Amino acid sequence: MINNITLRRVLPRVFRGSETETPVRDSEIWMREEVTFSRPGNYIIEAESGTGKSSLCAFIYGSRTDYDGEILFDGTPASSLGINRWCELRCRSLAYLPQEMRLFPELTAMENIRIKNRLTDFRTEAEILDMMRRLELEEKVNSPAGLLSVGQQQRVAIIRALCQPFDFLLIDEPVSHLDARNNRTVAQLIEEAAIAANAAVIATSVGNKITLREYELMRL
Repeated sequence: MINNITLRRVLPRVFRGSETETPVRDSEIWMREEVTFSRPGNYIIEAESGTGKSSLCAFIYGSRTDYDGEILFDGTPASSLGINRWCELRCRSLAYLPQEMRLFPELTAMENIRIKNRLTDFRTEAEILDMMRRLELEEKVNSPAGLLSVGQQQRVAIIRALCQPFDFLLIDEPVSHLDARNNRTVAQLIEEAAIAANAAVIATSVGNKITLREYELMRL
């Protein structure tokens, strides 16, 4: 279990030498002495493209380490964690929906979701089907992911991300391809899952398209 994620003077290495320039100078995240995300809670990181939203999610998830500074989980530096601990965190504490979705195009929508759920054994088939119904995907259950629209693929990826226990859910522009109706439904699903887990949601956005009940808006 993770209760707090803390960033201490974190800066993507690509921004080295730009500490006194925009976007680093005006950031509420980069180069701050200490920024802490605590559970439960909802956080929206708002920024323009190219300012490091996706990088921040990848840094916290541990899939990228090209940054200066420290990221700590309940006071333990991420840099000190071994592969077994990272695997445990990614199965039980950190859920991640990357912007590029990473679906297998040759597999069906349901098969993409089941791959994750078999690893965690977290959702029942009925729960998955209900989420697909709520996101208007019930007719796409057996359709190859590669033949779905980008918006449909995004909804499949969102369901897959919710097929595991988590303390923190990292979601990178989760509704960038969704209309207002599906945006509301996605926000409701995420909120329900986070409340049930007493978890925190860290979402990135270019314009607050995802609506969570309470959130702290931060800017990169």
